[in-house]
Amino acid sequence: MLSLAIRSIRHRPGRLVATLLAAFLGSVIVMTFNSLHDTAAGAGVDPASAESLSLTGGVVGGYGTLLVLFAVASTLTVNVRQRSSEMDLLRATGATPGQISRLIVGEAAIVAVAGALLAIWPAMLAGRALVDRFHDSGQVAESVPYVFGPIGLGAGFAITVIASVGAAFLAVRRGLRAAAGKRASRGRFRQVAGLIALLAGAGAVSATFAMQATDTALMAAPAYGAILLSIGLAVFSPLLLRALLAVAERPLRAVFGAGGHLAVLNVRRRADELSGILMPLVVFVGMATATLYLQAVESDAIEASGVTKSVEDKNLETLNVVVVGIIAAFSCLMLVNTLYAATSYRRQEFGQQRLAGATPGQVLRMVGSEAVVLTFTGVLFGTVAGVAGILAFTFVRTDALRPDVGPGLWLGIVAIAAVATLVTSLVTATRTLRAPAIAAVAA
Repeated sequence: MLSLAIRSIRHRPGRLVATLLAAFLGSVIVMTFNSLHDTAAGAGVDPASAESLSLTGGVVGGYGTLLVLFAVASTLTVNVRQRSSEMDLLRATGATPGQISRLIVGEAAIVAVAGALLAIWPAMLAGRALVDRFHDSGQVAESVPYVFGPIGLGAGFAITVIASVGAAFLAVRRGLRAAAGKRASRGRFRQVAGLIALLAGAGAVSATFAMQATDTALMAAPAYGAILLSIGLAVFSPLLLRALLAVAERPLRAVFGAGGHLAVLNVRRRADELSGILMPLVVFVGMATATLYLQAVESDAIEASGVTKSVEDKNLETLNVVVVGIIAAFSCLMLVNTLYAATSYRRQEFGQQRLAGATPGQVLRMVGSEAVVLTFTGVLFGTVAGVAGILAFTFVRTDALRPDVGPGLWLGIVAIAAVATLVTSLVTATRTLRAPAIAAVAA
């Protein structure tokens, strides 16, 4: 089946571009931050420099790894769902479920290895730039050289390959069970995983109250907690999406007309599938909101103490923003990647709707309505997760119940999420609608 997987990739490489991009970007993130552990373990590194490098590699690399796992998993899940007809055809021609599983898992492993190989050089450049920034801020001695070694390389390959193979195996298993008319067991598994993420997130946020205001790692617990809460809420997004749809159904139909009516029907029917899009959206909003506001509260607390910010404090703030920006940009790219893959796959569906009497304008309004619902849902639950971490950190750091920071940062995050979701959906749908309806249905 491995040789068949290679021939399958060679025959239709385009369908795996989204998966390759997810594996490549994920490997860059993992290798970049885990290479800081290689640098810290180098010969002649002083304890202070080693602590700074290890702390950044552990904290940022840790929740960066979580984002990579879910980004790769969501992209692969969308990819496997789009191949349901192909799996049915393989079964009809005599392939066993085990052979189909090995085929798709083999493809995922090959793409993951290719993505990790392509990520080595960019990760080395990014890691070197990050250590140079540490040198400028004084957190790492100038004499400490950047090292890209087995920790960064091994973590990048291991996490990317394990995430890809595991996600592909679970996705194809669900697809085969559904094709066989069996009830998929993913509901119970996902609910348990989501509940664990919610409990772990609540525990991490609660752990903030056991820390001192001057602790170096005070921001780590609420940041981790916000991300885990985001993941937990994203897992339960199909249920939450249906609940919100019951409230937004009439306004959508009133504003968007026939397109809104089609959007309501599609979202209700495809709520489980849309969770793959909601996951990176919720995580992006939750992570960006929490980390940026945590840094803003920290900066305000230093100013309120009457202590003038040192050059080191300013450089550390800049470094935190840069690191958060890298992770946020990755999450946003994964959102765009997943949306593009999901929308471009609907070419046949759009053609069927047009043959049934829908105009291209109505189809675009339908896609726009769906994007509005997804954006609202992702922003709502991502904000809830982020605010939980922000309130805990603010109370411990400043003894205030809420941060004295305006909504500008949050509005910027919402604007990025809305633009990414709406523009990607509408531009992809517009390109898909250029094909004649009959050709689209026959594809």
